[in-house]
Amino acid sequence: MARTKILDFQRDPYLRLIRPLVQAYLGFYRVGSRHIESMGLTGPQFDVLAELGGMEGLTCAELGEATLITKGTLTGVLDRLEGKGLLKRQGVKGDRRAIHVQLTAKGEELFCKAFPAHAEFMRPFIQQAFTTKDVEALRTQLFRLRDSFQSEPSSPTKKKERALHGKTR
Repeated sequence: MARTKILDFQRDPYLRLIRPLVQAYLGFYRVGSRHIESMGLTGPQFDVLAELGGMEGLTCAELGEATLITKGTLTGVLDRLEGKGLLKRQGVKGDRRAIHVQLTAKGEELFCKAFPAHAEFMRPFIQQAFTTKDVEALRTQLFRLRDSFQSEPSSPTKKKERALHGKTR
């Protein structure tokens, strides 16, 4: 019977990255969410305001791509923001399925207050940990990590399987 190799979570450099990465995200999320909620918004509502602020608007499809909100949640978020008089939706000429979303004057006013306030609130957390040069390098690395989840990872086993089945990357 073959023995299963037990991973050493304390020594494996890739596995050692997971916990601090998740802890950093949770800390960012917890602190950021509290501040956003103190302004009377939810995280998804703030995300929509941040994307639509200072522009002529987006279609729902574009907004879904630009935000961190799932498609199923976006409609409810837009409903609540519209109910507060912060945005308006209207059909797009020539495409009956598309809906254009834009902030109202009240929504734009809230964006002009909330977005800079939140950016200034969050800035010191990052500034105390990183220089401007560090931030640019980290940003690049985080995008590389994000992009790595868009495709199946290459492994010696996967490469052998693809070669056996005539599939190449």
